[in-house]
Amino acid sequence: MEEFFKKYKIELEKEELEKFEKFLEIFKQKNSQINLSAIRDDNWIIEKHFVDSVMLNIFLDFLEIENPKVADLWTGWGFPLIPLAIVNPEVNFVWIDSVGKKLKAIDEFVEELELKNVKTLNWRAEEIGQNLDYRENFDFVVSRATAYLPTLLEYAIPLLKVGWIFCAYKLEDKEELKSAKKALTRLGTKILKVKNYRLADQDRTIIFFEKLEKTHTKYPRKNWIPLQNPIK
Repeated sequence: MEEFFKKYKIELEKEELEKFEKFLEIFKQKNSQINLSAIRDDNWIIEKHFVDSVMLNIFLDFLEIENPKVADLWTGWGFPLIPLAIVNPEVNFVWIDSVGKKLKAIDEFVEELELKNVKTLNWRAEEIGQNLDYRENFDFVVSRATAYLPTLLEYAIPLLKVGWIFCAYKLEDKEELKSAKKALTRLGTKILKVKNYRLADQDRTIIFFEKLEKTHTKYPRKNWIPLQNPIK
């Protein structure tokens, strides 16, 4: 476990490594029951899920503000949410998803790992983005390998405070990045930086978007519209 993290210049405390070891075991157990991931080999789980999730810490300092609030949209059975929560115990993470069995699995992982900095919310992205308790309420939003970028931006940006950052984990795809140009304009957002890295056999990237102004009240649009008719 430790060797894989060190390969990518990530240093972990003993307690963090112990939590990752435990997470590996309970993730494999749950995966055998409800098929969370096609990746089942220990080394691949560590490198393609655990390490990839924590790569964000190399490029971003969550603690540039006090008590940062981070939303994870559709965490994908715990990634990047749980690895990030393990290595950033002082950061408050909120996981947002509409799928009940995912919520149950994540809550079980959080309880078994004794993570005190994770909360789960059962909401559709279109709906929580219009809820005033959460709209423009987060310092950071993260999402890993989920929707097409124009759709993803429409879901994520309304949750951010003005001036703060959305971090999108993606495979490297310049054409997809170009496709987001109009969505960025409509949502008052700009590309802050793009960080490319190679993980195992793939070229990957984390794209950082800065929110420049308040989001128009029409966004996000009603259920399924951002997915079926992305801003373009």
